[in-house]
Amino acid sequence: MVDNVFYLNMFVLGAAIVLELILGDPRWLPHPVVQMGKLISFLERSLNNGQKRRWKGVLLAFIVVLADYGIVFLVITLSYKIHFYVGVLLEIYFIWTTIAIKGLADAGKSVWIPLIKGNLEEARLSLSMIVGRDTENLTDSEVVRGTVETIAENTVDGITAPLFWAMLGGAPLAMAYRAVNTLDSMVGYKNERFLDFGWASARLDDMANFIPARLTALSIWLSSVFIKGSNRKSGWLITMRDAKKHPSPNSGWPEAMTAGLMGIQLGGLNYYKGIESNRKTMGDFHRKLVAGDIPTSILYMHGGWSVFVGLEILLLFLLGQK
Repeated sequence: MVDNVFYLNMFVLGAAIVLELILGDPRWLPHPVVQMGKLISFLERSLNNGQKRRWKGVLLAFIVVLADYGIVFLVITLSYKIHFYVGVLLEIYFIWTTIAIKGLADAGKSVWIPLIKGNLEEARLSLSMIVGRDTENLTDSEVVRGTVETIAENTVDGITAPLFWAMLGGAPLAMAYRAVNTLDSMVGYKNERFLDFGWASARLDDMANFIPARLTALSIWLSSVFIKGSNRKSGWLITMRDAKKHPSPNSGWPEAMTAGLMGIQLGGLNYYKGIESNRKTMGDFHRKLVAGDIPTSILYMHGGWSVFVGLEILLLFLLGQK
């Protein structure tokens, strides 16, 4: 029999998603990720020097992830002892802070709106807020490509992966995932400063996203039946062919699926601080990307996370029946 814990977890998860869809990430709300960032910055300055940087990076990842999991677990446990509803509210709050559905959609719209108004400069500026590549010389098609790639990639680490870990281990595990993701975004670079020190953080992020990334690609494909113009056969074939071309072992799955379903090509030439980076392409070139591809990619994002949540709830329900 499925016990009351299952239904409580589903309520908490659903409430967190609804809050995110309505409110997004309000600036007035204290955000745990800010504190994670401060802790990571402090430890990086203290540890990233001298010899054995790779082992010091392992220590950094261990301290940050364990601290975030432990603190949230302790806070929630104590809050339930104070009152049941206090515990529920805090669980909802913590999970809410790990996801970014509205934020990701709004980021895409912030580029799309100036594009359809013919304001390429503003669109480039908006894109520069959400990507690391140089944007000042991009064409309108390249701006669209950067936006679609960002929406597809971040569907995993911004939405489905934290929801995946929240379903498995509640708010503490969701926050532990967010700690892993934050570590990777801050120290997981392949440059002289972080190549060794950030190795553990980058590998941990790869492992944490491995299952969610593939399930997200499948979920996007399943959701495409409801999205007009989707090329479902191409989506599947392109994903199987191109997903592994991406430098990340995970990001290529939602990007390749999106490219295949939309009949577009992602990847290619980018510049980072003036340095050329030529990434392998995903999808076949049929046409140039246009502004309207951005809201379409947002539709796939919404379809993907919705099906993802539905599939995981169904799986957990079936497992609970045994």
